[in-house]
Order: sequence, then structure tokens, then C-alpha cells
Amino acid sequence: MGLIWGASFLFMKIALDGVSFGQVAWSRLVLGGLTLGLIVLARRPRVNGAPVLPREPIVWLHFLVIAITGCLVPHLLFAWAEQYVSSSLASIYNAVTPIMTALMATLAFRVERLARGQVVGVAIGILGVVVIIAPWRYAALTGDLWGQFACLGAAVCYGFTFGYTRKFLSGRPIAGSTFAFLNIGLAGALMLLLTPVLAWHPVQLSWSIVLSLLALGALGTGLAYIWNINVLRAWGPTNTSMVTYVTPVVGVTLGVIVLAETFSWHEPTGAVLVLFGILLTQKRLRLSRRSRRPIVDSTPVATP
Repeated sequence: MGLIWGASFLFMKIALDGVSFGQVAWSRLVLGGLTLGLIVLARRPRVNGAPVLPREPIVWLHFLVIAITGCLVPHLLFAWAEQYVSSSLASIYNAVTPIMTALMATLAFRVERLARGQVVGVAIGILGVVVIIAPWRYAALTGDLWGQFACLGAAVCYGFTFGYTRKFLSGRPIAGSTFAFLNIGLAGALMLLLTPVLAWHPVQLSWSIVLSLLALGALGTGLAYIWNINVLRAWGPTNTSMVTYVTPVVGVTLGVIVLAETFSWHEPTGAVLVLFGILLTQKRLRLSRRSRRPIVDSTPVATP
């Protein structure tokens, strides 16, 4: 997920050369919904004999909420923002998601408690993100201020969605592929309704733009969402959102290699801190009270 979603910021930047920001979000959600729909149609997955699609109206309402807050709004915000900020900077701002998720999961939805080591991990991850952003080099932070606010708004939406999903949906007997299809499919249906508003602009397509849109839709908004639901159920919202600590590393690397965006010593330094924070937050590495050295924990992480 980190690799695919980290590359998504590059794909959006390339696609914006020929289509509008609304068409970028429209394409990824419609293509993602179609991809997941074909998977569900072919596999017809069931959990404990439950129907393929839920029948309770309240469940559909919950999916509509996360379709808006977790797909439609943040995808529009990121696509709009990348008209003004670099793909590297957008991927870096995406790493704010775990902070928002921890706040939503612990304070708003009360579905998790952070242990001492996890709090330390979140703090180290935040430090790593700050090092990647390098606020002391403000000239390196290219892009309009409103574009940066849009990226932060998208991260808030993701944090809300992680907590909301854990609270109201993740415990229901719905297969992962069906879960992802309902999430993305409803967002894609909303995008189809919004076509006259968002997708009416003329386009200038090339192979790179078409392939970028297909990768955004089929992979980043299709298959990756099935993986995301499975990880969310196994690790909980805060741990699952740690994937957004990986995305800036991938996003910055691709931005430098493909688009020749600014790169300096602080990106790899911050990446090391981010990865160390992930190990602590996912309890793969524990801080012993008797020793200053961390102790590696190789046992599987249980659902909180």
C-alpha cells in the first residue's frame, strides 16, 4: 500500500498535464469502483454465510459516510492541491494522517488506547515528518499556501474515516473485497452524478496520462483498498494509518527521480525516523523499562 499510494502522487501530477483536477478524482474513483465491482462479481465473497452485499439500510448509510469522507473529498483535495504543490510535498503532507487518526480513534470514537511505546512511536514519526518537510528551509516548500491547506484537509478526512470505519463497520461480517467495493463504488457513483460539475472540461490525453489514470484507479483506488480493509481489521485504525508514513518516502523518491523535484539530506534522515516510529507504533519494536535499548518483538500483532 505504501508503494502504490506513494506513487499515486506522481501519477496525479502527470495526469494533471492533460486533465483537470476533478477529472483526476473522477477517473480514479470510477475506475476503482469498476475494478472492485468485477472482483466482487467474479468471487462473490461471503463471511460466515452472510449475503454478499449487506441488507441493513444503516450499513449502507455508514458506507456512504466513508465514501464521502474517505474517498470523494480527500481525492478532490489532493488533486486540486497538486496544481499548486509538488508531488513530493503532497505525499509528505499525507503523513499527517496518523496524527489525525490517533486523535479521532482515541478521543472522538474511543476505539483505541495508545500505549506508552505507541505514543513514543507517533512522536518519533512526527519528528521524522518534520525533518522531511524541513521548515528551516522554507524556500524548499514550493506551492501555494491554500494547496498545502488542502493537503492537510485531506489528511483530516482520512483520519476521521479510519476511526469511523473501526467504530461502525470493521466488525461486521463483510468480506474485504466487498467492503472495498462498497466504499469506492459508492464514491464512484457519486462522482458519476457530479460529472456535469467536475468532469466536463476538455482533455488532452497521452499514453503517460492514460496509464497514470489507470494506475490511480485500478491499483491505488482498487486493489490497494482491499489490502487496506484487511490490515485495518487486523491492526486497528492507528496502526493501519501508519502506511502514510511510508508514502512520503516513496513520493519524495519518485518526485526526485521522475520529475527532478528538489531533494536534500533531510529527506532520507526523516525517512529513517519515520520507519523507526512505525516499528514502535506497530509494536514490532518495544521500549524496555529496564534498558534503554529497544527490544525487538517478532510476535504477530493482535487486534486491539
